[in-house]
Amino acid sequence: MCKYIKPIDTNTKFVILMHPKEYRKTKNGTGHFTNKSLNNSEIFIGIDFTNHIEINKILNEKNNECFILYPGEKSIKLNEESIKTEKNIVLFIIDSTWACSKKMLRESKNLKNLERVSFQSTKRSEFKIKEQPADYCLSTIESTQFILELMNSHKLENIDKNSLLEFTKPFKKMVDYQINCLKSNNIRYKEQ
Repeated sequence: MCKYIKPIDTNTKFVILMHPKEYRKTKNGTGHFTNKSLNNSEIFIGIDFTNHIEINKILNEKNNECFILYPGEKSIKLNEESIKTEKNIVLFIIDSTWACSKKMLRESKNLKNLERVSFQSTKRSEFKIKEQPADYCLSTIESTQFILELMNSHKLENIDKNSLLEFTKPFKKMVDYQINCLKSNNIRYKEQ
């Protein structure tokens, strides 16, 4: 799938926090695709990041304004409002199942008080072979694409439309490949 990745530049720094189960599962998951598709991103594997030296360095950098992509009552809903800061925006994204992400956020004392960012999804996930817990749940790369589109509309990013459209191409090709493998092995496939 790597041949479909066309990395883009962003003003926002993206920090992907990957649960060890996601890391062990596959090296071509949506967290890896997201990291490889964003030049201004880093990926860290773990559950409790409280004492993580590199993450704490990012959090404590005075020129950074750090946020976490996670729903909540008081989150900045990017469909309705913009992030307001003069500092460098750093967005932490948890790459995990919902159950594991709650534990990661609960145990990472340095992250749980970050201001939250969220959005209202208007589309269903294209992760056709994986059942999502709810219709509004998107994969990491799909969520990131949606965030980038909204940040573009708020003038926080200036990414050309074609780059945004191509952003999820490796993910879509992976899903197509997996479906074709199922079909070629005569395994019944039920679209989610």
